[in-house]
Amino acid sequence: MRETKTEQRKKKNCSLCADKVEAIDYKDVAKLKKYLSEAGKILPRRVTGTCAYHQRMLTNAIKKAREAALIGYVFEN
Repeated sequence: MRETKTEQRKKKNCSLCADKVEAIDYKDVAKLKKYLSEAGKILPRRVTGTCAYHQRMLTNAIKKAREAALIGYVFEN
């Protein structure tokens, strides 16, 4: 029997759950930049593989870091 495309895809595991992260610090710019695109946009869950809980925490931390001018809203080329 043939497998569908959804069955062929490997489910991504949340790296933050694996590391048992309870809080995401907005001052940790190096970690936050891993979840941003080259244009400075926040990458979606389906790309990063984070769970909904940690994706919300990431989004809030990135927005707070932008507000504190630690991360730019848009990256220059």
